[in-house]
Amino acid sequence: METAQGRILKGIGGFYYVETQSSVVECRARGVFRNQDAALYVGDVVDIEFDAEKNKGVIKNIRPRKNFLIRPAVSNIDKLYIVCSTVLPQPNFLNIDKLIAMALFASIEPVIVISKTDLESAESIRSVYEKAGFCVFEVNYSDGESVKKIKDSLAGGISVFTGNSGVGKSTLINAMFPSLLLKTGEVSLKLSRGRHTTRHVELFALENGGYLADTPGFSSIDFEAGELIEKDDVIDCFPDFAPFLSDCRFPDCRHIGERDCSVKAAVESGEIVKTRYESYCALYKEAEKIKSWENRQKRGK
Repeated sequence: METAQGRILKGIGGFYYVETQSSVVECRARGVFRNQDAALYVGDVVDIEFDAEKNKGVIKNIRPRKNFLIRPAVSNIDKLYIVCSTVLPQPNFLNIDKLIAMALFASIEPVIVISKTDLESAESIRSVYEKAGFCVFEVNYSDGESVKKIKDSLAGGISVFTGNSGVGKSTLINAMFPSLLLKTGEVSLKLSRGRHTTRHVELFALENGGYLADTPGFSSIDFEAGELIEKDDVIDCFPDFAPFLSDCRFPDCRHIGERDCSVKAAVESGEIVKTRYESYCALYKEAEKIKSWENRQKRGK
């Protein structure tokens, strides 16, 4: 038997396919994981013991994760690409900002992708998020360079795409990787047949060294299934507010209704975009309803 370290690319039917330096090994999970109800996620870096001739093995250990999503089940994510459209559907800034906040809270870099720029200018969306300091891409299918820029940005990490139905997420992925989408489309179609519908996640290794998570059945990320952002942490998920926080009159300022709030002053002067501030207020009010014990329970503490 040999030992190796690798990354889980796919898990289905109790089998896990682990990419090592030399091959992809079909593995079962060690009994200890089942006994401790320890979930294995696509994206996990694991230690395995395997038979090189049969190319089959056992997962012995999970390396520490830097982050993970529960639905879809993916770990060690580097970038979350939030796809929105200029029209049909109209951009929902609160939803975009909530996804950004949840990504930052999970130590994932959010990237904004604006589609349907042939139907309407992307400037009203681009200006908001570039001003806030985020990476923004526009998709124009008559300009192959716009698609190439997004494709190149996937290099060297694990990337997940999310977006409401109709924004063109699948169209974009097909434009970047036409053969990949055909393959995943066939897999997703097969998995959705029969008595039970299966939502299985798979990582596809890209030619530039990155990985793209195929998440069939998940049009958007379900962050609610994981740890929720408590009220004291919401402000950290709006990094564009950071330059103004130290100038508030009250050190415990919530930046909602207090007097002499430098964040509100920055909104009034245009240094902070109004929609970003409105999203902050909405998310803070949501977070006020969260009880710390709920999060401890989700963490298993």
